[in-house]
Amino acid sequence: MDGARSLVQPASPAEARGGGLWSHGCWWEDLLVPVSVARGRDGLGLGPEWTRRWTVTWRTAGDEVSCTVRDLAHTPLADGTPMRWFSWRRAQRHRPSLQFLVSTGRHHGAESLEEARLLLVLDFAGGLVDVLSQPLRLRFDTATGRRGHIPDFLAVARTGIWLIDVRPRALIAPEDLEAFAATAEVALACGWHYTVVAGWRDHVAAAVDVFSSQRRPLSDPLGLRPVLVAAAREGGTFGELVDATPFPPLARAQLLHLLWHRRLGTDLNRPFGDRSTVIDPAGWV
Repeated sequence: MDGARSLVQPASPAEARGGGLWSHGCWWEDLLVPVSVARGRDGLGLGPEWTRRWTVTWRTAGDEVSCTVRDLAHTPLADGTPMRWFSWRRAQRHRPSLQFLVSTGRHHGAESLEEARLLLVLDFAGGLVDVLSQPLRLRFDTATGRRGHIPDFLAVARTGIWLIDVRPRALIAPEDLEAFAATAEVALACGWHYTVVAGWRDHVAAAVDVFSSQRRPLSDPLGLRPVLVAAAREGGTFGELVDATPFPPLARAQLLHLLWHRRLGTDLNRPFGDRSTVIDPAGWV
């Protein structure tokens, strides 16, 4: 199984609808740059009954529980706890953190800035129901022996269940591809999705980061949101919509809030700023 789409990506559904990568209509997988894991499959031990030999271990209520891959699809893994705990120490090369997600109302662990960015994109465009960091340990067979791998995330979304690994393409070694290919086979056997996130399309990460500054609940005592939505229906740029209100600084925050919650949209194929076109999807043909 090829666990991700080709690097030469066809137009996403969001792009096909209007010639741009519109923020209100995209899914999170439209925004990423995946890598193919097909080359890692050659060394896997995928003989008869492999789903009975490969095993998965996860933690729940403080205990470790194991099952075969064959039984994994019927297991409520999202109720578990991370297989590895996140630690902070001086001079470490990666930067772990806790990322708050509006979708779940909780903080979730990330072991690097790249993982934290993935969580933010999932929160924005993933149709996210729940997510678990370091969800399970897979033990799988290869031509050289038995190996283990812990995927970075298990995401439960409205589009299905995703196993996700995060690794910049320059840091992916051959043994990583083998582990990723094994995880892709497990996801396929369970009827899940799998991908390796190697990066994001140009301008996406910066735009989502700006939107996220106003992702938490925000009151609107001055009634600026209806004014902004009505102005977006007529067409205009981010700066024009903001400047057309009596309180531009407050309108700026409200407009970012509307973009994060996908009430309004902008083209993520272009750098986001005051000259970015903002549209009302409800009134856009």
